[in-house]
Amino acid sequence: MDVTAAEKQDRPRGGNWSRRGVLSGLLGAPVLLVAACSGDKAKPAGPSASGSAPAGGEPTGSPSTSPKASVAQITVKPADGTTAAPFTEPVTVTVLDGTLTSVTVTDGTGKAIAGEFSADKASWTSTAKLSSGSQYTVAASAVDGDQRPADANASFSTASPANTFVGYFTPEDGTTVGVGMPVSINFNKAITDRKAVQRAITVVADPPVEIVGHWFDSTRLDFRPQEYWAKGTKVTLKLRLKDVAGAKGVYGTQTKDVTFTVGRSQVSTADLKADTLTVRTDGRVTATYPVIGGAPEHRTWGGKLVISEKYQQTRMNSSTVGLGSEYDIPDVPHAQRLTTSGTFVHGNYWSPASQFGNDNTSHGCIALQDVQGGGDPGTDAAKFYASSMVGDVVEVINSGDRTVNPANGLNGWNMSWADWVAGSAV
Repeated sequence: MDVTAAEKQDRPRGGNWSRRGVLSGLLGAPVLLVAACSGDKAKPAGPSASGSAPAGGEPTGSPSTSPKASVAQITVKPADGTTAAPFTEPVTVTVLDGTLTSVTVTDGTGKAIAGEFSADKASWTSTAKLSSGSQYTVAASAVDGDQRPADANASFSTASPANTFVGYFTPEDGTTVGVGMPVSINFNKAITDRKAVQRAITVVADPPVEIVGHWFDSTRLDFRPQEYWAKGTKVTLKLRLKDVAGAKGVYGTQTKDVTFTVGRSQVSTADLKADTLTVRTDGRVTATYPVIGGAPEHRTWGGKLVISEKYQQTRMNSSTVGLGSEYDIPDVPHAQRLTTSGTFVHGNYWSPASQFGNDNTSHGCIALQDVQGGGDPGTDAAKFYASSMVGDVVEVINSGDRTVNPANGLNGWNMSWADWVAGSAV
């Protein structure tokens, strides 16, 4: 079929085209033509998936855009990756051009470290102490003025102190002691900040009783109640000395609980005029022994003396207590220490039996009759030794000597309560 001139004018340019229609029949009906570009895919009419089509043209989509980043800048101190951060300084988190919304600091066990925001929430500072030689993680979030979020994460570790101190304590954990046993702590380095150290140490009792600490000097701190402990009392020493500055640049290392129990009450009286040792257990006289006390030139200390150590057998040498070569006995039996300076209540096998209960001939100790080797459980010294425990009290009267120095052994009971309390740093 031939193409008319009008058809040529309406023919689309470019590409192939086809013609479909109803041809004129015998009655000469007009022909309907529909033309389409066969080289392009047909596009659906109406709006496209990305937007409405502009009038007279192809549908077009809006260009995609990335959201703007937050301008809030978070800074963590110590910085991420720090390996020897000062444990004496707090963790700080600050934000520039924004407001902090959350800060979490945790130690290696997952325990959160307490802290506070500033009033404007531009900073956060830890309020709990950090621990030396420990790992910490920080997670912080903030928003800028347009509420766009920002986050920061950091991890760091704290330094270990180069100079440390420890406290050596008595009695030991789990022991049973006498009613006169104080809690005594000896530090291996001089303490200049006594308040900080004492605040890091507490002693509590069950049943409750007031317990006060007393500094004898820069290396010794003892705790006791006003009167002897009640029998059956459970006492707990709580040491929280780790990272406490005892002196400039010197830090504690201990975090420990020590619990001991007070046993039956036993207080003995050594009357060195009568030369007797009378034993009272739970308030009842249970034994009386003849003894030898200190000679006039070596009188026994007076006062309340606490048994601090027990030895089935020990050597006693006069040179160790400043008395030259007056004696050296290698096998003193049933020896119980009463003072640091060398006063004992002990067995004696070398003096004649007639001296016990009659003469004071010792170099300051209190002696009970015994046998060499201490193998006879029936001697006075053996029986008193068996009935005694560390922390029992021997009250020495009529010795003719002055009262023992309270710091000489565990003998703080020889100080008035007012003087004892005056020696506390808190």
